Amino acid sequence: MDMSVEKINAIKQAGPLDLSKIHQVMTSREITRAEKMQFIKENHTEIKHLANEKISESDFKALMINRPLKLFKPIKNKFTKAGDKKLLAIALNISPGEVDNYVEKLTLQLETMETLDELGISGDAYDKVKTYVYRHGSKEQVVLHLDYELRHATDILKTLYNTLDYHSCGVANYFLRPIHRLDNNTLINIYNTIDKNLKISYDAGKVSETQALDIAEWALAKIYELQNNQRFHNAIKLKEELG
Repeated sequence: MDMSVEKINAIKQAGPLDLSKIHQVMTSREITRAEKMQFIKENHTEIKHLANEKISESDFKALMINRPLKLFKPIKNKFTKAGDKKLLAIALNISPGEVDNYVEKLTLQLETMETLDELGISGDAYDKVKTYVYRHGSKEQVVLHLDYELRHATDILKTLYNTLDYHSCGVANYFLRPIHRLDNNTLINIYNTIDKNLKISYDAGKVSETQALDIAEWALAKIYELQNNQRFHNAIKLKEELG
């Protein structure tokens, strides 16, 4: 048997599956990405239950009350994207046709550039680019911007609360759109990005080991909530389309 599969089985057999054990699987370097995706798929029902337990009942009720696709029909993404692209072009003083290349180039630089000065962009302009990516960017771009945002956060917990909450123009809102499916591969990328930056915050003395683990488990539950709520929204959308 492959050692990584054996490691997953050992974790599962150590007792009832909980968010701490899921965290072990997700952050293990011995377990391959494909095996992590299979683990999520095989344990989806149990993981969903754990995520619901971690998110309070009041949070869940608020989520149901504010479910956008149930309250109103979403405007076609291609129209909102065209308008947002024009607004971003004006803010950056470039033509709309240059926006995609500009955003892609800037996003790729986030991995190596540490300051906005190095990126050659003001804070206000960067916020507009980030907002555009969290509305219309690729999943890869969203992960890179999330990484940059967490890397430079003065309060990583507050930043996570904001971006993983709906109506904040962050990660949660990106995956609220039916065209942006939160697949298991992207879920792993997002969680690994969060976990990496929590370790950086811990090493810098900004959070304790206990706080880092608690935040990691909360974020893991929140990400699964996003994924499961997306399925809920898509089911509503399908029902409305079928009449």
